[in-house]
Amino acid sequence: MWADTVLILFISICTALLGEGLTWLMVYRTEKYQKLKSEVERQSKRLEKRKEAHGDSLDKQHKKKIEREEEKLKNNNRDLSLVKMKSMFAIGFAFTALLSMFNSIFDGRIVARLPFVPISWLQGLSHRNLPGDDYTECSFIFLYILCTMSIRQNIQKILGFAPSRTASKQGGGIFGPPPQQFK
Repeated sequence: MWADTVLILFISICTALLGEGLTWLMVYRTEKYQKLKSEVERQSKRLEKRKEAHGDSLDKQHKKKIEREEEKLKNNNRDLSLVKMKSMFAIGFAFTALLSMFNSIFDGRIVARLPFVPISWLQGLSHRNLPGDDYTECSFIFLYILCTMSIRQNIQKILGFAPSRTASKQGGGIFGPPPQQFK
């Protein structure tokens, strides 16, 4: 069981590195991405400075300027997400093939033992294709998903591909929180 767990951790690291490598080839090194990223960074810093400078005492003119800048930032974040999304489809297809291959290799094998019983709606994933009713036994798919989610974000930070804190704070991306509105 320990050997399977370590192997799955290694597979997660390799697939995360492969995914980031493919994303770098298809997205991060392109001129369009670089330009949009620098524009988002610049706008985020400018908007944050403006908000700090004026604080809560804003007149209508300053509110409108800030709202316009927030709208520009939101549009640039959307464009940045769209540039990334194209490669994500290709990577998703490749990883689905890899996942099905690894899933067939580890089918019916207990790869880890959880120190807790997962909540009921996760038990189908954590105990997938395993015999018995001991829900602390973990299947490949559950461990692989957990490892990949945590490892990929850390690899993005290490390689410098993660969005900056300033841009994230301003509510970047299609699925990010809406920009803070002044009242």
